[in-house]
Amino acid sequence: MDPRLLTAAVVVVGVPAVLIGYIVATEQVLRLLPERHRPRARPWLWLLPALLFLFVFLVYPMLNTIVLSFQDRYSVGWVGLANYEFVFTNAATLGSIKNNVLWLVFLTGIAVGAGLLIAILADRVRYESLAKTVIFVPLGISFVAAGVIWRFMYAWRPPGEPQTGTLNAAVTSLTGAGPIAFLIEPMINNFALIAVGAWMWTGFCMVILSAGLKGINPELLEAARVDGAGEWQVFRGIILPLLLPTIAVVSTTMVITALKAFDVVYVMTNGNFDTEVMANRMYKEMFNFSNFGRASAIAVVLLLAIVPVMLANIRRFQEQEALR
Repeated sequence: MDPRLLTAAVVVVGVPAVLIGYIVATEQVLRLLPERHRPRARPWLWLLPALLFLFVFLVYPMLNTIVLSFQDRYSVGWVGLANYEFVFTNAATLGSIKNNVLWLVFLTGIAVGAGLLIAILADRVRYESLAKTVIFVPLGISFVAAGVIWRFMYAWRPPGEPQTGTLNAAVTSLTGAGPIAFLIEPMINNFALIAVGAWMWTGFCMVILSAGLKGINPELLEAARVDGAGEWQVFRGIILPLLLPTIAVVSTTMVITALKAFDVVYVMTNGNFDTEVMANRMYKEMFNFSNFGRASAIAVVLLLAIVPVMLANIRRFQEQEALR
């Protein structure tokens, strides 16, 4: 029998069978419990598979990574805080931290700012759905594919040779200036990579912010305009304050995305020419240098950088729920 057909049969038949078996087993367990305990036990029994998956694939790897971060490169001896000392003293890792800060500031600012601008402008055109679809399409492309596409866009040849990169061909043809080494020049290469990330994520920000914009009562906007408020005053006094919770959610997503940036950098420069980011450095420490202790320490630092953002977001959600 074809292995692919066997796999398909297992998925089609096995998954429903496991689900039905778990339902039957759950009901059998509930019957063994006293009647007064069944209402409390039933939700936990239904949550048990999800909690097990969460523990096996998230909690346990996180705890194991923390343990490995205090061990040597072979994970056989304890080195204390030596791996963390390396992270905050080594020139390469410090450079990756600096570049991650650039990603955090500019990716978040550009994606959220452009997404908000496009959401407001697209809301006023006849072909709103088409315009939003065109902006959102890049997010449907994998990050690796986007990196390959933009490598061709940024491709550079020495002056005097035919330019195969789209941007350099346009620059040399239209302005007569020399070609620009977008991915090699240290002053601009990080921003060139961030532009790729912003190109992909602006559509996501636009969709979420557009949904928030649609939730604003149009009567408020019309009343302000009738009272003589200009469009800038309407935006600053009504739209922006009401959109702040949505902007906070989108910004949180972008901050986390910036902190874990990897694919675009790996495909386009592999961290060369001073474009290293922490996730790419972690990959090199683990797979290129076989130093699991240092790689785990970098992973823990990334985790600690994300935790305050998540806590602030959770606290904001709790405050919103308390007001309802």
